[in-house]
Amino acid sequence: MEYVQERVTTLHALTDHRPDAPTGRAAVVVPMTEREYGTLAADRVLTALESVDPARVVVPLRAPAERVGPFADWLDGFDVTVEPLWCGGPRLTELLAARGLDGDRGKGRDVWLGLGRALEEEFVVVHDADTRTYSPAFVTRLLFPLAHGHDFSKGYYARVEDGSLYGRLFRLFFRPLVRALADATERREAGVLEYLDAFRYALAGEFAATTDFVSKLRVQRGWGLEVGTLGEAFAHAGFAGSAQVDLGRYEHDHRSVDGPTGLADMSRAVGEATLRAVEGAGVAVEYDALADRYREAADGLIRGYETDAAFNGLDYDRAAEREQVETYADALGEPGPDTRLPAWRDAPVTPAEVADAARADLAAVREDRSGRASRKPRETDRPRPADPSADVAPGED
Repeated sequence: MEYVQERVTTLHALTDHRPDAPTGRAAVVVPMTEREYGTLAADRVLTALESVDPARVVVPLRAPAERVGPFADWLDGFDVTVEPLWCGGPRLTELLAARGLDGDRGKGRDVWLGLGRALEEEFVVVHDADTRTYSPAFVTRLLFPLAHGHDFSKGYYARVEDGSLYGRLFRLFFRPLVRALADATERREAGVLEYLDAFRYALAGEFAATTDFVSKLRVQRGWGLEVGTLGEAFAHAGFAGSAQVDLGRYEHDHRSVDGPTGLADMSRAVGEATLRAVEGAGVAVEYDALADRYREAADGLIRGYETDAAFNGLDYDRAAEREQVETYADALGEPGPDTRLPAWRDAPVTPAEVADAARADLAAVREDRSGRASRKPRETDRPRPADPSADVAPGED
């Protein structure tokens, strides 16, 4: 039955019902880069949030100084309380460096800064801004388990587009890696692996949590954010406090396998975050045999994917999938230094200090623009690209 339960509470979208949820007590964190400015996808997300009416929307923004002012002005045009937080401003950068928090920048760092600002509310929802199928129901569905006693909820959804199966990094790397680790681990030690395996889309970027949970969350700086969050959820929420929520169908742009921001590079970060979470929960990893065990697990799953694709009349390139598995196998190895950002309850900086520095940075940019006779765009001035996918930031794959 489709509504079978996993080890974590699993809520299925069996009807079109939109459940009641405490949106007025929630902050929504939506990280953006300069590529989201004016795109139809980001416009759709923010317009939908107008109808959700959360307590506020925090937008951690990664963009160069010359783009920040217009971007913040565009965000001001939506009928929802939006707090832009420029993650690369000079005052904020100096503050973090002075507190020993400088280091690599990435999506995880941006989200961490946004989470600090969201702690003033009771609940937090995090999701990306690049989906072409965004629905206001995403927020209410993610929040619903929190109003019913859970500490953490994660979204899952189908990744079927253009007649093919997507979600490749999850299907071909994360899932077989977890299965391979579980097969080589004593059952009494495998709790974290059973937990990771219970999530139907562990690499989804959509989650919600209580602010008490968020205050305890150590955050990966880059692409390991989603898996690192699950590792923290196992430690602080466990099976009983966790839920996953069906968000239906989800479409966004895809990454190539190769290249500086491709899936191969992402797999290294995801692999490190996964192995760090597993080791942190007490599992001993046999690295010498890991790649071969991973390949074996992936091969079994590929047979299943191929059959499922044929059953649904979808295209499936078995050889290309196997090539990706070989690429991902090269990413497996012992994790490097732990560069996670600290939990906010232990951080050497406060969210208020972050907010003050970010506001000062944004004010300075706007003052500079006003000196050049810039004007704030009106509601009707929201930029919309002719090609809706031209500059949408690519998703997981």
